[in-house]
Amino acid sequence: MSLLRRRKHPFNESFRKPEKEHENGDFSYESKRKKIPYEHEEERPLSKWSCLDTWCWLIGCVCVTWWFLLFLYNAMPASFPKYVTEVITGPLPDPPGVKLRKLGLTAKHPVVFVPAAVTGGLELWEGRKCAQGLFRKRLWGGTFGDVYKRPQCWVEHMSLDNETGYFVWTTLVSNLARIGYEEKTMFMAAYDWRLSFQNTQVRDQTLSRIKNNIELMVATRGGQKAVIIPHSAGALFFLHFMKWVEAPPPMGGGGGPYWCSKHIKAVVNIAAPFLGVPKAIPLFLSAESKDISLVRAIAPGFLENDIFQPQILQHVMRLSHSWDSTVSMIPRGGDTIWGSLDWSPEEGYSCDQKREMKNSTRVTNPARAKSAISLTRSANFGRIVSFGKDVAEAPSNDIDRIDFKGAVKGHRAENRTCRDLWAEYHGMGFEGTKAVADYKTYTAESIVELLHFVAPKMMARSTAHFSHGIADNMDDPKYKHYKYWSNPLETTLPIAPEMEIFSFYGTGLPTERSYVYKLSPTAECHIPFQIDSSANDEETCLKGGAYSVDGDGTVPVLSAGFMCAKAWHGKTKFNPSGIRTYVREYRHSPPTTLLEGCGTLNCAHVDIMRSFALIEDVIRIAAGASGEELGGNRVHSNIFKWSEKINLQL
Repeated sequence: MSLLRRRKHPFNESFRKPEKEHENGDFSYESKRKKIPYEHEEERPLSKWSCLDTWCWLIGCVCVTWWFLLFLYNAMPASFPKYVTEVITGPLPDPPGVKLRKLGLTAKHPVVFVPAAVTGGLELWEGRKCAQGLFRKRLWGGTFGDVYKRPQCWVEHMSLDNETGYFVWTTLVSNLARIGYEEKTMFMAAYDWRLSFQNTQVRDQTLSRIKNNIELMVATRGGQKAVIIPHSAGALFFLHFMKWVEAPPPMGGGGGPYWCSKHIKAVVNIAAPFLGVPKAIPLFLSAESKDISLVRAIAPGFLENDIFQPQILQHVMRLSHSWDSTVSMIPRGGDTIWGSLDWSPEEGYSCDQKREMKNSTRVTNPARAKSAISLTRSANFGRIVSFGKDVAEAPSNDIDRIDFKGAVKGHRAENRTCRDLWAEYHGMGFEGTKAVADYKTYTAESIVELLHFVAPKMMARSTAHFSHGIADNMDDPKYKHYKYWSNPLETTLPIAPEMEIFSFYGTGLPTERSYVYKLSPTAECHIPFQIDSSANDEETCLKGGAYSVDGDGTVPVLSAGFMCAKAWHGKTKFNPSGIRTYVREYRHSPPTTLLEGCGTLNCAHVDIMRSFALIEDVIRIAAGASGEELGGNRVHSNIFKWSEKINLQL
């Protein structure tokens, strides 16, 4: 039989089934003819799967998953997350507003909120060319949007001249709304918190607008006085307002000596830094906090890199040195309040509360208890800044200090870019920098002198608006000047015996109190000082270069509670009419599960605004309750014990 066959079209041939193998293992002619291409195909290079392909697939999978989950989230009923949470954790408690409405509480006193930097927003109304398209956009607070694309432009608009110079309220507002509050009975006293308090009136007439709004709300509510709720630095702003509104023009608002008595029922201060915060000192010295110093430790060289440092630390320093309001955060009261080289009110504080409770339970004999305490090393909290851990711990007699005030300054660098970025350090020079470190350790009083040395322009501008001392004689005419009005130790409360003042704040969180510093590398554009993140000592509450005490993570208990616990308590020179004051502390408890979000027992400086216990107290006061009906003082810390250690003539 002939092997010749009719040639078929290649298209049909490509779909031809392979020929069967003969018994002798050979293939037919057609199979042999097909075998050649396969042999040549094996010689071709195989395509390889690259890393780029892997990343593309990975990113694609992540994006698809993200959009799918987002679709499910938007498609699910609003009550579904709550249902899932209740299945896992059990029934959730009623929000404070719902709970108190069931008990019959209704809106009574008009409410005024006074925000601070972290709880208020700033919009752009007039800007430079680089800000085109950002009109009415948030430059601070909420989402920044397009601002991220132009960081240098953001810095230019957020900075004030160096020569002249609301989202966290949602839970509280919504709960007040549940008992009947509405737009006509609530007012947000927004202001430009970057300015000194008096300049908010000069530029924007902010204080006049607050006065007019309170008067209108009281009048439309049939004479029911207002409840004022300042948060954080908003408490200092409102202290200033209470003096301004009663002072005669042109410096004051002309409301007369009894305006506060006629218009204000209570001032409920939340997380108020009445005496300042030590955390402000690193902001001015090195544009950092303990958190930034930990970044240095985790990623050495990152913040010292010539690319990243000018974009981070030096811009932060430029901003902080231009905002007048930040100077109001410098600790007030000097060594009398914050302690000296050898003592502090919090002396003996143990950051390990479990160990402290265990020891106090075991040692029942008072003599043995005293000796046990003496064996525990305590930090010298009065030394707010120490250059070196050994200096922070050494007996004061062993510290050889050289006064820095007479040091000769000189330019470290002629680079004008550095000069613009890092405020006034370009004029320090090597001798000036060395003199600061040679002084070794600084208390609250010498810190103010130090800032005058390293940032003379900032301090010269700020001392025209703020003061940080203690008044010896409140009748001295100089205390009528507005620079003293936001310092509770240099001004008096209004004559309003029926008014009440509350201090609400969180406890149980490590809060920065003093620092261990070191000299940073000597380079053209480097800030010369930085927190020594390698300094640690568990026994003395030293971690990452910062000593901690009890507080809300930002404001120490001493600053938030001392005025209501002692200086304003009863009739004193700071409280001549005997306004009743109350301390209400809220013990911090972190969320137990991720489903709780920030948690309803979280009492950190900002998150406390969502605390159910605090919101319930605020609503009760707004609905008419007095401090005694609220239960009076509620304290978890040693604020009364520490306050008694402070020798202040009242």
